[in-house]
Amino acid sequence: MKWNKMGRGTVASILSFALVSVTACSRDYTLAYVYVTTAKPLTSSSPNGGINAYAVDFQIGSLTPLADSPIPAGRNPVTLVASPNGLNLYVVNHDDSTIGEYAIGTDGKIYLQNTYNVTGSNATSIAMDAAGAFLYVTFQYQLGPQGQQLYSTASPGPGGVTIFPINKDGSLGAAVANATIGTTTSLNYVPVGNTPVGIVVSRPRCEPAASYNAGNPTCTLTDGSGSGLQTAFVYVIDQETPTTPKAALLGFSQNMSTGALTPTNGTTITTDATGKTVATGFGAGTTPSAIAEDPSSRFVYVTDQAQNVLFGNTTNADGSLTPMVNNQFPTGIFPVGVTVDPRGKFLYVANFSSGTVGAYTIDQNSGNPTGAVGSASTATGTGPTCVAIEPALGIYLYTSNNLEGDVSAMQLAPQNGTLKQVQNTPFPSGALPTCAVAVANGSHPTQIIVE
Repeated sequence: MKWNKMGRGTVASILSFALVSVTACSRDYTLAYVYVTTAKPLTSSSPNGGINAYAVDFQIGSLTPLADSPIPAGRNPVTLVASPNGLNLYVVNHDDSTIGEYAIGTDGKIYLQNTYNVTGSNATSIAMDAAGAFLYVTFQYQLGPQGQQLYSTASPGPGGVTIFPINKDGSLGAAVANATIGTTTSLNYVPVGNTPVGIVVSRPRCEPAASYNAGNPTCTLTDGSGSGLQTAFVYVIDQETPTTPKAALLGFSQNMSTGALTPTNGTTITTDATGKTVATGFGAGTTPSAIAEDPSSRFVYVTDQAQNVLFGNTTNADGSLTPMVNNQFPTGIFPVGVTVDPRGKFLYVANFSSGTVGAYTIDQNSGNPTGAVGSASTATGTGPTCVAIEPALGIYLYTSNNLEGDVSAMQLAPQNGTLKQVQNTPFPSGALPTCAVAVANGSHPTQIIVE
C-alpha cells in the first residue's frame, strides 16, 4: 500500500478555491467525523446511553462536538461500526441485545432509522465486510427455541454470531439462516463458544478456486497465472471460562453472495452430550480481548488482557492461521483494544490500566510487530478502550477513555508510525465512553490507496 503524496499546500489551494465556490466552505475544514459510544444513561428518566459526535479539524485533528451531540442510543452501547461508503452507522446496544441503524448526514449528524434485535442475548461486538453487504454481530448467550434465556453469568453457556444482510438503503434484512454449523436444525445464528468478544472480517483477496471460496466472484490471480475466486474470512475470539475449553480464535470462510459462514481448517464446532456448543480453534492466549486484521488480509492480531501480550498470526490461503515466530509481543497493562492503520504499516494497542496507546511497526514480510521508533507508549486519558484512525488521511488517531469520560487525539507520522498528542487533547465526552469510530467527510475523499 502507498501514501498519496498530495501535500498540505495542494489541500490549502483546494480549500482557497472552495471559499469562492457555491459549496458551503465550512465543511471543507472538516476532515472526518468521530463517533463515540457512551454507556452512562443520558438522562435520569431513561436507561439509554448515547453517541457523541465530533468534527475533525483537517489541520490539527482536534475535535469539535456537533450541534446535536450526544445522540440517544440503547442501553449500554458498547461498540459501533460505519459502512464503507460512510453513509450509515451501526451501534451495538449490549443490554438491549439490539443494533441501532443510523443514517449519517452530509454534515456528520446522525439519525436513528431502525433498531434490530440480535438473535441472542448480550450483544458484544460487530464487524462489516468490505463490500458493505453483510453485518456480523457476536452475542454472549444463545437463546432457546422460544426465545427463552438459557444461560446467565451464574450459569454461563455458549454464544453466537448473527448475520444481517445489508440493503442498499442501509437497512438490515432478516438474519441469515444456518442449518449446518453446530446444529441439526435451522438456526438464525452461527453457534460459537463461550463469551465471544471480538470479530473481524477480512478484505477479499484472490485465491485459486477451492471448496472454501466456491460461488464467490471471479478475479485475476496476483501472480498472473490465471483466474481465481475472491476469498474472504471471518474471525471470532472466544474468551471461554475456567470450566470450559481454552480461549479460542475461530476462523470461517465467507460466502460473499449469502454472507453464510463455513469453519476453516483448524476450527471445529460441535455439541456435547447436553446439547451445548463446543468450539475449538486456534490459540488465543488466556483472556483474548480484541482482534484486528491488516488491510492485506495476511495478518491477524489478538490482544490478551490477562497476559498483557499481543498474539500475531499469518493467514493461509484457506483461512487457517499459523502463529508468527516469537508469537507473544509485549503490550501495556490490560490491553483491550487494537487496530491497524489504513496503510497496513502500523498497529496500535489501547492499554486500559496503563492509560497508554502502544505503537508498533508491522514487518511487511513476517507481520511481526515491533515498537515504533520513539513511540512505544503514548499517554492517553484514564482507561482507554478503543482505538480509531480517521480514514481520510489516516494521520489522526483517537481513543475512548472509559474512566475519564473523554477522547484522546493524536497525530501519527505516516513514515514511522510515531504518535504525538494533538493540541487541546483530551476532548470531553459523555460518561463511560466505550468505543470510537471515524468516517471520512465527503468533501475530503480518502487519500490512502490500498493496493
